[in-house]
Amino acid sequence: MVPYFSWKYSHRRHHSNTGSLDRDEVFVPTKKEALPWYTPYGRLLHITVQLTLGWPLYLTTNASGRPYPCFACHYDPYGPIYNDRERVQIFVSDAGVMAVSFGLYKLAATFGFWWVVRVYGVPLLIVNAWLVLITYLQHTHPALPHYDSSEWDWMRGALATMDPAYGILSRVFHNITDAHVAHHLFSTMPHYHAMEATKAIKPILGEYTSPTPRLWPRRPGARSGSASTSSPRTARASSGTITSSSRLRS
Repeated sequence: MVPYFSWKYSHRRHHSNTGSLDRDEVFVPTKKEALPWYTPYGRLLHITVQLTLGWPLYLTTNASGRPYPCFACHYDPYGPIYNDRERVQIFVSDAGVMAVSFGLYKLAATFGFWWVVRVYGVPLLIVNAWLVLITYLQHTHPALPHYDSSEWDWMRGALATMDPAYGILSRVFHNITDAHVAHHLFSTMPHYHAMEATKAIKPILGEYTSPTPRLWPRRPGARSGSASTSSPRTARASSGTITSSSRLRS
């Protein structure tokens, strides 16, 4: 279960520090040499755990999140993720989680544990897997750079995202998948303007957008979609050395 204000504040910091190896709050890439399990079987196990337990592990242990000098947890009001002004609302979020947990306990006492697993637990696992999948693919690709503190700035980070296209599913899910670059550039924009904004910014960004892989191949003669990503040319347009996810993970 997601503590509302806790995630609100950490997600705001993700938007403020997207693409930063030092300050981004989630999907921070790890160097290959730091991954002793980086084998085909190890990657398969990692993907399985990420899709099933990744979201609760991120909330409880900050898995794949920003490296902090001490233990970080979304449920801890005094953890390093939050400042003093935010701590009261973290307590409020925790109270909400405890209230829902008590409600689930009462349902289990009334209808049985396995009834709650079927009606609540299984759908929750599916939602968690979908959430992790789409957000991971929006921030992880060989073409997407990640920057250290000497090169990162907000605009570079916002453009270091992508818009994976899922065909008709993109419309079913209100285009939360294929309008992510615009969401990072204009995070206060209502979601119902996201596709309009995506189409408007593509000509402005020019070479810094490029087509992305689709869930299935486009039909011959079909109109070009809105899927876009920050181009590998981003690295050539800036000075110095860019640290990319492809260099870190492959």
